[in-house]
Amino acid sequence: MLRAPTDADATSIAENANDRDIWINLRDLFPHPYSIDDARAFIRRVAVQDPRINFTIDVDGKACGGVGMRLGEDIERVSAEIGYWLGKAYWNRGIATAALRAVTEYALADLGLSRVFALPIAWNPASHRVLEKAGYRREGTLRKACIKDGKIADMIVYARVRD
Repeated sequence: MLRAPTDADATSIAENANDRDIWINLRDLFPHPYSIDDARAFIRRVAVQDPRINFTIDVDGKACGGVGMRLGEDIERVSAEIGYWLGKAYWNRGIATAALRAVTEYALADLGLSRVFALPIAWNPASHRVLEKAGYRREGTLRKACIKDGKIADMIVYARVRD
């Protein structure tokens, strides 16, 4: 289930997000270590969003991950970059794929976007597979496009476009 995060989710978000194996594949704005104060700050920040572009992944009433978008601006206002994370205890159950698919459909249908794209780091083939299962197509490689944990890496471009 996807929903807005609430104050009651702070502990669960912090527990699931505080994992180096998650952090290593995300943008640096995702803190590590991830504290309960980081979770509370995130919840406060997204509470005022209109339209909603950040969602908590809820499994059996527990906040265990998230999906969020960065809306494009100016001439790119028809596009959004999407990202997601999921607590390790929930991996390999199709949860991330289902969440990504649902938020992408929302972005293309309800927000009226033409394109939703993701830029996973090349060393993360599990994320590539999630994107492919959610209907994203690989469009190319951005060579030496990012640095994470002191290592320069390629990023892979995946996108879904509205027909």
